[in-house]
Amino acid sequence: MAAIEAVLFDKDGTLIDFQGTWGPTFHVLMSELSGGDMAIAERLAEAAGFDLPARRFAPDSVLVAGSNDDIVDAFAEILGLPDPRALADDINARIGDMSLPYLSPFDDLIPMLDRLAVHGLVLGVATNDSEASARAQLAAMGVSDRFAAIIGFDSGHGAKPGPGMVTGFCEALALDPASVVMVGDSLHDMHAGRAAGARTLAVTTGTVGAEVLAPHADHVATSLSEALAWIELQRAG
Repeated sequence: MAAIEAVLFDKDGTLIDFQGTWGPTFHVLMSELSGGDMAIAERLAEAAGFDLPARRFAPDSVLVAGSNDDIVDAFAEILGLPDPRALADDINARIGDMSLPYLSPFDDLIPMLDRLAVHGLVLGVATNDSEASARAQLAAMGVSDRFAAIIGFDSGHGAKPGPGMVTGFCEALALDPASVVMVGDSLHDMHAGRAAGARTLAVTTGTVGAEVLAPHADHVATSLSEALAWIELQRAG
């Protein structure tokens, strides 16, 4: 088996707390899109699998692992807008900055990144968020320079669960996919990694349990610290 040379991370639910970051962000978004009309806001929330009063996504919400584009047709219909693409562009252009006050990185993120740097591993991010939003959030956390590539669903490689992001990462950095570990909290991450020929490391820091992730992952960890320990063990042989 090829030695591990690189680690490609999902973002939401993996590097940052999904509910803590996006719950309050989407509450604000629902209010803005609805113009303060509670009935419309509730319809938007229902379409997104979002509990408006609790400010939390249901585990099976399409947005847990998907992108904003996955819900924009329904939003456009509810809002009576004729151009879903224009609505998607509008949402994607502002939601990254909108999330910054609520950004919730996991406590062990920086120590993990520091340790991976010691090993000289190439790091990347592959997210079904937009590239601009991902860059804004990573910059706000002061970690954007840790990653050799930051790939969003709109970066030209397609979205997960397709393999394009992983394949694009490998091609851009001349990496053998077998030397890359895809780390994520969803089946989309695991399917993308395996389809590209990478190793798959699941974390239960999102909304999906170990029993769901395990059949599709080489290993399941409960935290970034545990994920780091597994990577270091694999590198030690």
